[in-house]
Amino acid sequence: MKAKPLRLSTAAPDFETQFQARLHWSADTDAGIEQRVAAILADVRARGDAAVLDCTRRFDGLAAKDMAELELTQQDFKAAFDGLPAAQRDALVASARRVRSYHEAQKRANGESWSYRDEDGSLLGQKVTPLDRVGLYVPGGKAAYPSSLLMNAIPAHVAGVQEIIMVVPTPVRGSVATGGQGGEPGAKGERNELVLAAAHVAGVSRAFTIGGAQAVAALAYGTQTVPKVDKITGPGNAYVASAKKHVFGTVGIDMIAGPSEILVLADGTTPAAWVAMDLFSQAEHDELAQSILLCPDAAYLDAVQAQIDLLLPTMPRAKIIAASLNGRGALIHTRSMEEACAISNRIAPEHLEVASAEPQRWEPLLHHAGAIFLGAYTSESLGDYCAGPNHVLPTSGTARFSSPLGVYDFQKRTSLIEVSAAGAQVLGAIAAEMAYGEGLQAHARAAELRLDTVPPMRRNES
Repeated sequence: MKAKPLRLSTAAPDFETQFQARLHWSADTDAGIEQRVAAILADVRARGDAAVLDCTRRFDGLAAKDMAELELTQQDFKAAFDGLPAAQRDALVASARRVRSYHEAQKRANGESWSYRDEDGSLLGQKVTPLDRVGLYVPGGKAAYPSSLLMNAIPAHVAGVQEIIMVVPTPVRGSVATGGQGGEPGAKGERNELVLAAAHVAGVSRAFTIGGAQAVAALAYGTQTVPKVDKITGPGNAYVASAKKHVFGTVGIDMIAGPSEILVLADGTTPAAWVAMDLFSQAEHDELAQSILLCPDAAYLDAVQAQIDLLLPTMPRAKIIAASLNGRGALIHTRSMEEACAISNRIAPEHLEVASAEPQRWEPLLHHAGAIFLGAYTSESLGDYCAGPNHVLPTSGTARFSSPLGVYDFQKRTSLIEVSAAGAQVLGAIAAEMAYGEGLQAHARAAELRLDTVPPMRRNES
């Protein structure tokens, strides 16, 4: 098995064509998935728990007589936590502590309400309040990510959200969700103890062993058992992503995430094996993940390719890594580090590593990325688990206009306006003039009635 990322050079006449072709990823959803998701959403909306039970039986092979069998308890979380090896417990707690510390600082920086009074004594400001209840989708089929649970639940808690409802599929081996044909009725679903332990550490309020589009629908619309939430966050497969698109507007969502990405800017001073493994770290997620290396040193690109060849056979997920690198990976020879930074800004990657002896020299040139990892010792995987900043990041170039998940995603802002009697004399005249110009006489009169001298009503202003 071999992995040969596409080799490009910015000096080549066809660089732009090949570069754009390698970046392309279609976010279009399969029409069949769209139809099935729409049917599931409508069914859950109409029948509630009964539909959720049917879908969980069909897709996860998990047959339950009622929703009580699918609800996880605080005792389940605590037992899972207590049952972990001490090293895992300590790592989970340490990771949660660092994530909480970071998001507490984020809240102190810009997450508070504020107001001021102007020269007329009118109060203007903004009231920042947490969402009441959020839903957290945690994958549980082919992959389980307790780290994502921490990254979603902890900033919600820091923001002040009172209820966090987790949904996590626990498919039966051999079910549709695990790539089989279906599970035996009554078979016990496969729970990931590390995910349940993370729920204990992160303070999840309630949890249900349901997944897929039916779980998104249950959170968005509410059922007889599953509470309706205000916002749904967390990663999932194509069905989950499609369902989140469908319910947006009924509830808020975090984002529609594309395949995972890493871009490494290297000056040739970081050990080639380190960079090769960093490219692997995203490639192992799935075949559509993208790993790109930009470097002005052609010999260093050769060294990284040699390490790819050497290390790939040692990887348990070698087949996935190879497919990712062959299909979407690239090693790009640039004219300079400055050009590499410019290309990086065009890509706007999810994860951006600056594998350089002088990372602070290049950081000011980098404007678009979900997260920037500075220096040879800052592997992207540290950010995934325990550095502190959130690992839920914009993908597919959306870092040009969007941000990592944070406390602010679990808060809403309400404008505060308290106009004084003196202020009404100034603002009222302005508002009335504009309202008459728009032909909205009631708007104008509402402002004018508060003036010390009420003017006669103007007519035919349109």
